[in-house]
Amino acid sequence: MTAAGRPYPLDEPFFVLATQNPIEMEGTYPLPEAQLDRFMLNVVIDYLPQADEVAVVERTTSPGSAMIEHLFRGDDVLAFHEVVRRVPVARELIEYAVRLASASRAGRPGTPDFVAQYVSWGAGTRASQNLILGAKARALLLGRAHVSVDDIKSLAHPVLRHRILLNYKAEAEGMNVEKVINRLIETVPGVT
Repeated sequence: MTAAGRPYPLDEPFFVLATQNPIEMEGTYPLPEAQLDRFMLNVVIDYLPQADEVAVVERTTSPGSAMIEHLFRGDDVLAFHEVVRRVPVARELIEYAVRLASASRAGRPGTPDFVAQYVSWGAGTRASQNLILGAKARALLLGRAHVSVDDIKSLAHPVLRHRILLNYKAEAEGMNVEKVINRLIETVPGVT
């Protein structure tokens, strides 16, 4: 990390979690697209179901809160990264991830008409990389040692939603980024 031109080395692993409250933006500033692109995922978290919210309120307002203990160390996280990277993925699936990201870019050969109509800026190469890395991690979490097309499709929204910038026409016609991603998944040819 660098601040005011001075480098501050950070130990690995190092990651950033950011939250954004969509209701009240006072005191917060939107990040430029180039900085947003460096976040692997944009995960939308809705309100908790009532039973879960009750459990949170009970635990956080009672005396004698449980101590938080770590489950693993930084070295373990680095080892997890290596395991994820070793998961095999067929070239056809990599090509699919690249086609999916590429199809979000207006003005490119083969771009779907709805992208040309509604998108002013599409996803770059980091989107393709993160679709594959996320798909590898998802496969492992589901007990598989290989990536499927469904792994990639399931990560399309969290990987692409902060990388696709819509134009004013999209807003005027009620088109949002979630609908654009749904149409990309429907339109982009999968793996044969």
